[in-house]
Amino acid sequence: MEPLLKIKDLVTRFYTEDGVVHAVNGISYQMDASETLGVVGESGCGKSVHALSIMRLITSPPGKIEGGEILFDGRDLLKLTSNEMRHIRGAEIAMVFQDPMTSLNPVFTVGFQISEALMLHRAMNKKEAREQAGELLTLVGIPAARQRLDDYPHQFSGGMRQRAMIAMALSCDPKLLIADEPTTALDVTIQAQIVNLVKRLQEDLGMAVMWITHDLGVVAELARNINVMYAGYIVERGNVKQIYKYPSHPYTNGLLGSLPRLNEAPGTKLVSIPGLPPDLVALPRGCPFAARCTYVVDQCIEEMPPLQKIGAQEHYVACWRWEDVRRRAA
Repeated sequence: MEPLLKIKDLVTRFYTEDGVVHAVNGISYQMDASETLGVVGESGCGKSVHALSIMRLITSPPGKIEGGEILFDGRDLLKLTSNEMRHIRGAEIAMVFQDPMTSLNPVFTVGFQISEALMLHRAMNKKEAREQAGELLTLVGIPAARQRLDDYPHQFSGGMRQRAMIAMALSCDPKLLIADEPTTALDVTIQAQIVNLVKRLQEDLGMAVMWITHDLGVVAELARNINVMYAGYIVERGNVKQIYKYPSHPYTNGLLGSLPRLNEAPGTKLVSIPGLPPDLVALPRGCPFAARCTYVVDQCIEEMPPLQKIGAQEHYVACWRWEDVRRRAA
């Protein structure tokens, strides 16, 4: 069975006054239909840029998708015209952004904004679209949903605005939902509700979900597979349980070490990763994590390790010393 999404050697650059920002550097992976994929990493590692590249929403200038393929349902999205892409965006691939207040238009009602997508992509009339908008708000758990259709975004709380964004994203039954850090601006209880909502909707509707976050706890709860990104590269990829049990890249190991654990003794200090991510305008020749890595050897500084399969399972890592990392992490 063909994967729903297959990305090959995707490269995205930004041309700025300071130089060329190497935002995404030849990443490759695939997603099956109904799969939930977590994409994790620090701020500025390329998570959101790679998602915007899939949606063809990179602002040009200064941004440009320099190379690669984005095969969605057998079509290369990079070869489609802007008009063809508009019919896919929202209808087949939907995206929920980090801040719903800036994603929703403040001068239109929430009901109008959901109805607009339904009229555009599903050829509904105004009455049908409004009826469906009410059903969608009910589906995502907004109380008295039909009465709230005429409310403006500022009349919704942060959690309700994010639910409205999810309703809008689901309005056309997309095959793939990309959620770009959708719980970052919300408090912890609302975060948990949104995560549970997406999990339930994914199970009920059978769509694929890409969840972009820096929170590994959320990924453990939600995703089946994970991409760990650093400096525009995928440095580790595979099944969530396998990677959490046997982290094989020092960066993944560091991220997991920074999570508090219930079985740790009181007073146990969390591990932090020393240093800062590299400047994407002047990436080093070898492994971008080498300057922060305790396992570094000369080969790491000289040569970028390829993303290679390790073991019998679908577990990939880009590290020259992955065996030592895994042994010490076990």
